[in-house]
Amino acid sequence: MHILIVDDDTLTGELTAAILEQAGHHCEIVAHGLAALERIETAASPFDCVISDLHMPLLDGLELEGEIRRLGVSIPFILLSGDDLRATSDRRPGISAHLCKDETLEEALLQTVARL
Repeated sequence: MHILIVDDDTLTGELTAAILEQAGHHCEIVAHGLAALERIETAASPFDCVISDLHMPLLDGLELEGEIRRLGVSIPFILLSGDDLRATSDRRPGISAHLCKDETLEEALLQTVARL
């Protein structure tokens, strides 16, 4: 699977990519939502999934998901955060999954991507 990871925390983005690449996925990492939109529009091959942090400068994860949908792109979108994500479920029902950045992230991430 070709996955775009969007996270302003370099270490978290690289950790997320490492988890997914060990499972055989190809990942690209960008630091914010505007860079993600540019990659989605210019990528030589389409992404199969976007995994985004919730809190970022320029565009947060919720705003990014909305902009991707406005482009007419309907790919799975996974939102990551250290916050309680129950509130975001009600605000964006089109998000494929909401995962918490905690000790369960690796297992939850791999299971979620495998279901897509």
